[in-house]
Amino acid sequence: MSGPERPRVVITGLGLITVLGSHVDEVWANLVAGRSGIRRITMFDASAHPCQIAGEIPEFDSGEFVPAKEARRMSRASLLAFGAAQRAIADSGHPTPFADPERVGVSFGTAIGGLERVDGGIHTLRTQGLAKVNPFTIPSGLPNMPAFHVSNAFGAVGPSLTVTTACATGTQAIGEGAELIRTGRADVVVAGGTEGLIQDYALAGFAVMRALPTSYNDDPERASRPFDAKREGFVFSEGAACVILERLDHAQARGAHLYAEVAGHSSSGDGFHVAAPDPSAAGPIRTMRWALADAGLPAEAVEYINAHGTSTPANDVVETQAIKAVCGEAARNIPISSTKSMIGHAMGASGAIEAVVCALTLERGVIHPTINYEFPDPACDLDYVPNTARRADARVALSNSFGLGGQNACLVLRRVEA
Repeated sequence: MSGPERPRVVITGLGLITVLGSHVDEVWANLVAGRSGIRRITMFDASAHPCQIAGEIPEFDSGEFVPAKEARRMSRASLLAFGAAQRAIADSGHPTPFADPERVGVSFGTAIGGLERVDGGIHTLRTQGLAKVNPFTIPSGLPNMPAFHVSNAFGAVGPSLTVTTACATGTQAIGEGAELIRTGRADVVVAGGTEGLIQDYALAGFAVMRALPTSYNDDPERASRPFDAKREGFVFSEGAACVILERLDHAQARGAHLYAEVAGHSSSGDGFHVAAPDPSAAGPIRTMRWALADAGLPAEAVEYINAHGTSTPANDVVETQAIKAVCGEAARNIPISSTKSMIGHAMGASGAIEAVVCALTLERGVIHPTINYEFPDPACDLDYVPNTARRADARVALSNSFGLGGQNACLVLRRVEA
């Protein structure tokens, strides 16, 4: 719970690698303009798949961040994480290696990790034999490798956490990173989430779950349509985001730019189903309530919500119900938008990307739209900022993430007043 003795945590650096660009200002401009980054898949032949679209970053050049020899030993998720972290640290103004490395922690996550590296090792073993298997097959596929590479490269040798809570990963990683600072175990934390698995088996797995859209292969930019009555499923995506968290007085002492304050966070479980959300919305409700309580703020203080907003029939209804339950009648006056309407669902990276978006929303006074909102759904009847960005003087933002296995996480960000 909040209290006067607890250190305040602020965001002093941002980094993004997404389907809408690999620089924060570029991504922000595309989001505000309502541009979609969803395209037909180019990373493999998807012609036999019912869903042939994704949010992929085919132009990502890992050589900008990592030497070629090292890149061959890293999964795509690790490479994307490394790029986002490098950008965020540079933006924060911290030197690398960090000046006081034992006081710098890492809290990073991925929902799936480097599964393609393990898959490649299995294929090599079965087709070419043991002698040809890469000795980095298993290490490079582990979910803690993004955190390792950040720690190793930038000299962050304080507490190290890896969060793997499906679609709630990025949000929870930032919340847990803030907790490291609150409890005095770190002054600075490099926190975020990453995902990079646009592979045939990943798309196939979600396709047989009937979680992906199938009617928009020839019109991919319209496929992700959160809260719209004609939504069919989420669009699988990739990307990474990183924030530099810092104790407020530590950041002020070095004259750092303060994007926003992490005022509160929470996580919870549904205890309901491996994939389907609890129709009662109990998990999301308790998570949002706990996050607000942790921030010491009433629901009435919320002036913007970045929704989980996956574009699946069940999730969007449940999230709408949860927002109404937490915010009451005020829910109808709160602008809500879904970043996933433009970037798709980057799984473990999504919550971290959306936290960056929330920080920019508070700082810049603009709310990006939920695009492809054309046909109202009576069960989703709130203000989703349809199709056009809006100016808004929001001071408190809520960011929701709800994942497979009933994993829920929520962040409360607050504008840092002068």
